Amino acid sequence: MPETILVIEDEEDVTDLIRYHLKKAKFRVIAAEDGAEGLELAGTERPDAIVLDIMLPRLNGFEVAKRLRSSESTRSIPLLILSAKGESESRIKGLELGADDYLPKPFSPRELVLRIQSLLRRSTPPAVADDSSVGPFVLDRTTLKVTMEGKRLDLTSTEFKLLSLLIGKAGVIQSREDLLTEVWGYKSTVDTRTVDTHMRRLREKLSDNSACIETVRGEGYRFIVPSA
Repeated sequence: MPETILVIEDEEDVTDLIRYHLKKAKFRVIAAEDGAEGLELAGTERPDAIVLDIMLPRLNGFEVAKRLRSSESTRSIPLLILSAKGESESRIKGLELGADDYLPKPFSPRELVLRIQSLLRRSTPPAVADDSSVGPFVLDRTTLKVTMEGKRLDLTSTEFKLLSLLIGKAGVIQSREDLLTEVWGYKSTVDTRTVDTHMRRLREKLSDNSACIETVRGEGYRFIVPSA
């Protein structure tokens, strides 16, 4: 059965362009013309990924992203936002609200398809041991869930993969470029602020254990195993 992509976009020509190229890539596509309809479809259809425009009628993309990430049934669905070229603040706000990736308009349809494919690969559990325990963290790579001190953390699939990668290479510095390649699947360097934005969100969720993720100035990030 083909994977389902929900496109929440109010410009009909843009929706048609996205639908054509995603269907060509063997995806099933469903679409919504406004934020409220998009939220309803996300809840009833449970798509495999969502493409979300920022400028929408009824509910804008920021509010849609916020509600998607606050709902148990939709918080783990990979989310890619579309924003007008040059609107860096909109892009950053979307990432802070839990989007996994972004693409500025106008965009290459081929790049959109590749980004969606990368998001779907990222949400697939890695081919390693099913679970591991490090310090206060227990990672279950079968379900993409992590508990900290016995309490489940509400992480997106991208945040889970970031934490899993850092823990798996504990003590080793991971550059932003390396993280973009390993987690996002990018073949070339793009805006590394994407990494910083996701890392900031991840640290906020780790609360008192956020110091486990160390910033190495000018180099990147590494996971420090907490002392017993």
